[in-house]
Amino acid sequence: MDRPENLVLKDPEPRIHPTAELKACKLGRYVSIGERVVLREVTVGDFSYFERHSEAIYTTIGKFCSIAANSRINALEHPIERVTQHKVSYRPNEYFRWLGVDAAFRARRQAKAVTIGHDVWIGHGAVIMPGVTIGNGAIVGANAVVTRDVPAYAIVTGVPAKPLRRRFDADIATRIEILAWWDWPPEKLAKAVPDMQAMLIEAFLDRWENAIP
Repeated sequence: MDRPENLVLKDPEPRIHPTAELKACKLGRYVSIGERVVLREVTVGDFSYFERHSEAIYTTIGKFCSIAANSRINALEHPIERVTQHKVSYRPNEYFRWLGVDAAFRARRQAKAVTIGHDVWIGHGAVIMPGVTIGNGAIVGANAVVTRDVPAYAIVTGVPAKPLRRRFDADIATRIEILAWWDWPPEKLAKAVPDMQAMLIEAFLDRWENAIP
């Protein structure tokens, strides 16, 4: 017997640890932001979460992403072509009166935004460099440094990160992306969770590709 909707769904408001620091961010439903996480101009999709001590700036993150502790997304770039690469040249306001933030350097950083798809797992201590795009369902291994785009459903590890293997064959990955389960309403998702737990991927796809909305 189905439970009433108001008993199935919990409060969708984002949960933000009191020690987290967020500036100009947009958070989706059921998002969780852990201890001492620092986010600047980041969009976080529904159900995604950041574990403790992670940082991100100028990034768009999809739904159902798992960001492990101590990860860094869009790692800071320094103007190494200048006489000094120190922030005194681009954030002089931290040291001197009447000298503002270098707007051109800030725009340069914003132009190298990171994009992360849905259902992506960023492992403990991983670093995502500026301008990188990570596809749906990908995995970034612990302590990896990602300098290039990562295809959907690929697993990358190492410094710099290189492909290890794919989570699924290409046809299965395509079927998952077409299914786009991450866009389902929470009510439908709640009904599908037991099948996610118990069924092999092919069987799950066979059942839910033809499920009545």
